Amino acid sequence: MDEKSVVTAYRRLSRQYDRFFGPVFEQGREVAVRKMECRAGDRVLEVGVGTGLSLDHYADDVEVVGIDVSPEMLEYAKARVNGNADRISLALMDAQALEYADNSFDKVVAMYVVSVAPDPKKVVEEMKRVCKPGGDLFIVNHFSQGKGAMASLERMVSPLSKLVGFRPSFPLDDFLEMADLDVVETRPVNAFGYWTFIHARNKAG
Repeated sequence: MDEKSVVTAYRRLSRQYDRFFGPVFEQGREVAVRKMECRAGDRVLEVGVGTGLSLDHYADDVEVVGIDVSPEMLEYAKARVNGNADRISLALMDAQALEYADNSFDKVVAMYVVSVAPDPKKVVEEMKRVCKPGGDLFIVNHFSQGKGAMASLERMVSPLSKLVGFRPSFPLDDFLEMADLDVVETRPVNAFGYWTFIHARNKAG
């Protein structure tokens, strides 16, 4: 999987993304933004903002910067800014090479992104770099189960995973070890608890 493949996949999906993935992923978005507990004046980076389905969940006194590698997805997100350009901005950008200075954001969130990126470790490293020391990192993603009913479900949805371009084999324990996160909380979200919400504290230094 490379960046070109990801961009191509989302160019193909952008027109129908909200219809198919809006309701399925909505609980995860709601949980993530609620658990962020944003305060007035917080500056939030949303990595992989996509079509902007999460933007309405943020309070009016929070600054949100959304980036995505897909220009087609961002075109749909622009329509959701809804006159809030003073506090919501969007940019075409690779999550593996964020164009922001160190310690630029109070909170950084990536919803349904890390298993799509060619280099998930680099994505997390960049999220940590631009987040203030002691700030908060949030991830919502699918992590493979390996056995039981969820493993059977993974096999059932494997054609979809190939269409979207994410990794069907992506164990949570392996990800947490690779990401070196100071985890505060994990919890299942969305249908069947098939996706996982992660809250981590950004380490100082």
